[in-house]
Amino acid sequence: MINIDAFTKRIEVLLDYFGLSASAFADKLGVQRSGLSHLMSGRNKPSLDLVMKITESFPEVDLYWLLNGDGQFPKDDNAPTALNQNVPKPISNETDVKQPAVQDDLFSVSNDSKNTFSQNADSVDDRIQENKVENNSNEIERIVVFYKNGTFKSYNPDK
Repeated sequence: MINIDAFTKRIEVLLDYFGLSASAFADKLGVQRSGLSHLMSGRNKPSLDLVMKITESFPEVDLYWLLNGDGQFPKDDNAPTALNQNVPKPISNETDVKQPAVQDDLFSVSNDSKNTFSQNADSVDDRIQENKVENNSNEIERIVVFYKNGTFKSYNPDK
């Protein structure tokens, strides 16, 4: 969670650094002056739109410094950021690399499930035909098979 008081202090640091008034700062960002005034007084919280406009308009401003006070201002491109501080070093021996488990989404179809579809379709078709022969008085209108991977197949025995 962002400390609003600390965030407004960092905005004041920006104003001093760039030598801008609050109204000139708001004009440069393309936001309403009243909105920035409400933010500076503590009435409003900063929006994501405002934060993004600040980091886009002033490349010297580090996002993590602006939000949390982490890092430094003006931004040092060679300094580690919150994103790359805990990045593990590459593994040199390829045998040490573990492949991440692949998680299928609900709509992807693997080759195994394609084979399962055709096998299930054949067995369902056989059962439909058996039911027609055994009991003509109760006709099946449609059979829908739902698979665990989120797909389904609809069978119409008359077609």
